[in-house]
Amino acid sequence: MLEELGFRVRAIDVLGTRVHDVTMAEALEICRAAIASGKPHQIVTPNAEFVMAARRDSGFRARLNAATLAIPDGAGLLLAGRILGTPLREQVTGTDLADRIAGLCAREGWRIFLLGAAPGVAETAAKRLVERHPGLEVAGTYSGSAEPTADPDTRARLRAADRIDVLLVAFGAPRQEEWLARNQAALGIPLAIGVGGAFDFFSGQVHRAPGWLRRAGFDWLFRLVLQPWRWRRQLALPRFLIAVIAERITQGVGNPSSNSRRN
Repeated sequence: MLEELGFRVRAIDVLGTRVHDVTMAEALEICRAAIASGKPHQIVTPNAEFVMAARRDSGFRARLNAATLAIPDGAGLLLAGRILGTPLREQVTGTDLADRIAGLCAREGWRIFLLGAAPGVAETAAKRLVERHPGLEVAGTYSGSAEPTADPDTRARLRAADRIDVLLVAFGAPRQEEWLARNQAALGIPLAIGVGGAFDFFSGQVHRAPGWLRRAGFDWLFRLVLQPWRWRRQLALPRFLIAVIAERITQGVGNPSSNSRRN
């Protein structure tokens, strides 16, 4: 689908999940082209937790691999790329990309809708985004539900918003990806991205790690300190690293010539 938009982007395989080697600037240009096309396109934001979940859930893996663009959201993916011999150039987080998409919409006159998160959070997040990006048109906000039984009501609310060019969905993975798989095509929204906890950051409900800590790849640790209940989810990180190392060893065993080149 990227080729249809005029882009040729290298993709790597991380334990069965496809990840595109894009910079933030390149990802934003792809978003611009996707919105301008008027056809439904989805962005996914794989990180180590996503990859490990996708190994257990073939449906989730298929949805990730079917997206137009899979940005390298987690620092663990950059480490995995280096270990596997297929390095990625830059970490592109979903929260930062969503913020830049809002800025793009403000400049181009495109309309954005915020769906998901706890009641009231999306509304506050939208107000903060408008403050950051004057001129941004918010087509609407709705906390909604990721449950299939709620889809008719949610689709009705989105259709009532008139034109939506970009849809940010904050139901958390994999529910947000499942929701988009069921609904985006029927709604005809050009660009959609599952943003997880981004509305909490935008609204000020949760503080993000300082920039220097994010660049060092330790934003997960900062969030764990603020939200210690996440410790069970963070167990995916060491498991991910072990699996990547095992995959690299398997590649070496299966390719003796690569061993001889390294020796």
